[in-house]
Amino acid sequence: MSGFFGTIGLPEIVAGIALIALNAYALLGGADFGGGVWDLLASGPRREEQRTLIADSIAPIWEANHVWLIVVVVMLFTAFPQAFGILSIVLHIPLTIMLVGIVARGSAFMFRSYGSRTVNVRDRWGAAFAIASVVTPFVLGMVIGAISSGAVARASAAITSPTSFVDVYVRPWTTPFAIAVGGFALSIFAFLAAVYATVAAQNDALRADFRARALWSALMVFVFAGLALLTAYVEAPRVVSGIMGSPWATALHLCTAAAAIIAIVSLWRRRFGLARIAAAAQATFILWGWALSQYPYLVPESLTIRDSAAPVVTLRLLLVGLAGGAVVLLPSLRYLHKTFVTRS
Repeated sequence: MSGFFGTIGLPEIVAGIALIALNAYALLGGADFGGGVWDLLASGPRREEQRTLIADSIAPIWEANHVWLIVVVVMLFTAFPQAFGILSIVLHIPLTIMLVGIVARGSAFMFRSYGSRTVNVRDRWGAAFAIASVVTPFVLGMVIGAISSGAVARASAAITSPTSFVDVYVRPWTTPFAIAVGGFALSIFAFLAAVYATVAAQNDALRADFRARALWSALMVFVFAGLALLTAYVEAPRVVSGIMGSPWATALHLCTAAAAIIAIVSLWRRRFGLARIAAAAQATFILWGWALSQYPYLVPESLTIRDSAAPVVTLRLLLVGLAGGAVVLLPSLRYLHKTFVTRS
């Protein structure tokens, strides 16, 4: 298969499946993180009702959503070991922060829900849950920004040279571009969570609270998108050329803009079901736009998908394992969702 993307083979197919899993994690797990943001920012006379709605929405299947991230990680180190090696070495600090954040967030949520009934203790666990919910997606965005800008590839090449620890392991993911992308990721997740909450809310007052939050977070998505683009001109020119000058760029931008407009208009007119679909589509288009902007690289501009791919036999066995796992996983997740979410 060929076209704008050159020859599409087994490595590209495997990378595409990993991107689909990452997409699922962004729409499901990302919204869970966004729920933690609104837990932290809960306010007004319905403060506790807002937190209860968030907890009720997250509790049934939220840990199951991490299965998509596990799929991505396993596919990365199995199918693209060279890329996994570079990313896990250069970005070991933010990846460790993310891992600690995921674990701390889950633990804090459980202890707040089922631990001590003392208000002060519950509040402390709630604060830990909310802070981890903010820090983890922000750092995830910083990681994506570091990879996209080419800073990871440059740092990897400098490991063997007399370079400082900060230059190799800290600076790549703390640049203005990486920070802007971190804010962008956090605002998208908060937007998804607020939109989803408008559908889950059981009364008009609570629905209005999250409608306002969704509209404000939509504005923040726009602001951080602008900051990311401005800083990309200096730090990540390849990202700019990818999202502005590629053959698919115009069509993708139109789709993203249409989804964003539909989401905002639907929120404004209180058509919350349509807003949820449009918000998910907007996040999906943004994620695929990022992936296409750095194609064919996994680690721009050092390792392409094909150059870093494992042997063909490994890729084939991985696909067989994924197919077998999907037969069990997808119906199980569907049953879990149907059992706990639709009846809650």
